[in-house]
Amino acid sequence: MQECSVPVLYVTKPEDNITDDVVRNAEDWPDTVGLKRKVNGTWTPVTWREFAAQVRGLAAGFIAAGIQPGDRVALMSRTRFEWPVIDYAILTAGGVTVPIYPTSSLEQIEWILGDSGAVAVIAETDDHAGKIAAVRAGLPALRHVWEIDGSLFGGLPELTALGAQVTPEQVEEQRRTRGAGDLAEIVYTSGTTGRPKGCMLSHGNIVANARNCMLNDGFTQVFNDRHSTLLFLPLSHSYAQVILYGGIYSRTVLGLIDMADAVAELPAYKPTAVLSVPRLWEKAYNSAKHQAHAEGHGKIFARAEATAIAYSQALDAGGPGLALRLEHALFDRLVYGKLRAALGGAVEYAWSAAAPLSTRLGHFFRGCGINVLEGYGLTETSPATNSNTPDAQKIGTVGRPIPGCTIRIAPDGEVLVKGHMVFQGYWNNQEATKEMIDQDGWLHTGDIGRLDDEGFLSITGRKKDLIITSAGKNVAPAVLEDRLRAHWLVSECLVVGDARPYIAALVAGDPEAFAQWKADNGRPEQATMSDLRDDPALRAEIQAAVDDANKAVSATEAIKRFAILSEDFTEAGGQLTPTMKVRRQIVMDQFAAQIAALYDEGASGLR
Repeated sequence: MQECSVPVLYVTKPEDNITDDVVRNAEDWPDTVGLKRKVNGTWTPVTWREFAAQVRGLAAGFIAAGIQPGDRVALMSRTRFEWPVIDYAILTAGGVTVPIYPTSSLEQIEWILGDSGAVAVIAETDDHAGKIAAVRAGLPALRHVWEIDGSLFGGLPELTALGAQVTPEQVEEQRRTRGAGDLAEIVYTSGTTGRPKGCMLSHGNIVANARNCMLNDGFTQVFNDRHSTLLFLPLSHSYAQVILYGGIYSRTVLGLIDMADAVAELPAYKPTAVLSVPRLWEKAYNSAKHQAHAEGHGKIFARAEATAIAYSQALDAGGPGLALRLEHALFDRLVYGKLRAALGGAVEYAWSAAAPLSTRLGHFFRGCGINVLEGYGLTETSPATNSNTPDAQKIGTVGRPIPGCTIRIAPDGEVLVKGHMVFQGYWNNQEATKEMIDQDGWLHTGDIGRLDDEGFLSITGRKKDLIITSAGKNVAPAVLEDRLRAHWLVSECLVVGDARPYIAALVAGDPEAFAQWKADNGRPEQATMSDLRDDPALRAEIQAAVDDANKAVSATEAIKRFAILSEDFTEAGGQLTPTMKVRRQIVMDQFAAQIAALYDEGASGLR
């Protein structure tokens, strides 16, 4: 049985509270810029004194409105400056934050508000507030609805004004009622396998996780008061939250923006660190590659790509030779510099988590001067358990355990976790908690992985996703899916074949890339993917992607047939979570007919 443990660097104290960092920063560095917010199109600095004042003022409003220690307060908003103000204010008032994705359906909103017993909710817009109003009749515990923007309910200024009657001493007294063992957040899972479950994260869970991450080897080079990051992932997800809480602790300058605006804002903000999910790195690569081909520079990009990968690989094997360094310098001027400029030109390190990043892309981006450090964790682990660091990196792995974490590989290959980051359990669901945490305190992640001799963890698949063909062959779909998505025309895909005679795949095209493909190949602009899915040229493009994916596996694991779908996977369609993970069972249910056709001997398999 493999096991690796890293000694803890920060040990939580009973009185630890997430909001301590806001108080400390305002007292010790009051006039230092801590955050930036977009005002009239310009990034405007916010000092720690100003940030803490906004948090305290809003917390006073919550207290005046009757929020008591332990009360659950929901927050439904995109990532923006107000998100941490509201979150820290809820926690300062002694409340428990319950994040809700702004894209949630009425059913999901009603479930989360009802299951958590939320007494109040802050919505971002009239649209969000309208959804809450539509389900409010069935939520007897919900007493208050406030808005950030909009006019259906009272706003934050009115709530802050209400708090004028509450003294700073009263705010501090209520803040100090909560310690390390007390509940801070109920973060609901994204529901890839069913109804979302509420993960109970304590102040101690989050404080220890954020601080041990920030104190990890090499992280202090990246997260400190001389560096900055633009946070655009949904703060309803714990992956983004660890950077928020860790950034406040390390005093890294934080800018917050909605994901839809990130591409436009990166050059203006010029962050030194960026975190994202693998699909966005895949899209950045595919976009750059296709643009080069469209401009007639396909051969140059191909050489630049091969050079970047070779250069990165050489860094792990004694360093690149003179010829490779010269070639790399040439392509740095022609190609790599443009990629770095798209991220603002100042990025020193980037992070990727929430799903596996392909080894090829890891080497490509590092060779371009954008070192993407892959990490790993779950909402149930607050969230981080592993990460590569600037001082210890192996591309293709998710790194060593963070300080205070122990990773064990069970006999069946499942990754087990123990440490300060393990959550308190599922809200109102003891049965699910017992299934997740065994009697010895090990959290069962459901992921399959392996540890190397130096303690670096590789994730090879999900236990529930493992495909066993009718011939008894075990196939991990992630390897094939990662390679398929590397093709510029492929947006998403799903490999199938459980209890079937061979492996097949559903392929969803990228709408933007498909529009360009039609223009490049003289197809009608109005033609849909459904119209052209039997087009020989389109089939040849997808077959090329399948052939490349099959190079990564044995013949018995290879994709034998595929279906081109008429639509992309989307969050609105239910196929993707807000963090762009595929909801496998939902996709299989929605496209059951297409899957059945793949195993019909009379079908071409190319529909």
